[in-house]
This record gives sequence, structure tokens and C-alpha cells, in this order.
Amino acid sequence: MAKKSCIQKTKKKERLIEKYAKKRAEFKKQLDNPELDFEERVLIQEKLENLPLNSSRVRHRNRCWLTGRPRGYHRDLGLCRNSLREMAHKGLIPGLTKASW
Repeated sequence: MAKKSCIQKTKKKERLIEKYAKKRAEFKKQLDNPELDFEERVLIQEKLENLPLNSSRVRHRNRCWLTGRPRGYHRDLGLCRNSLREMAHKGLIPGLTKASW
């Protein structure tokens, strides 16, 4: 089980990402315009840099919904490898069986 503070930090980052997504997209769209002068481009870049660092999507960390573990995350189910293995052994995940040969 992950620390509660780490899980809360991740949730706060998710809220910031959602809050500033529109502004961030606007600034990036403006920067893609090839007709901008250098000075205008620098001003837009400064506005983008003044946004909170944690509002960037790159800083988001996927976590297991069951334990909050950030590593060994499987996107399909939203579980970490440990939880996935335990649930598979108990037969809680349909269609998933232990390999044997």
C-alpha cells in the first residue's frame, strides 16, 4: 500500500492538469504558428512557463486503483502487477489464467 500522502499528491496533480489543460493547449497552438515573430514567440513561451509545473501531463503518474502502487502498472486493468497476480489466482479477472506448459 502506497503512502496516503503520495496518493493525495497524485490526485492534486490530476486536478491541476485538468484545470490548466485548455490554457496549455492554447499556448502550444499559438507556438505552432510559423508566422509569429521571435519576440511574440518568447512572450508566449514565458506565459507557458509561468503555469504550474505540476499542470503538465508529463508529470502524471499512473497508480494502481487498489493499492496505489506506482510501479508495475498495467493500463488495461489499472492494477499493479502484484494486485493483478493475486486477483488472477483468486479467479476475479475473467479470461485470465495462469500459464502452464
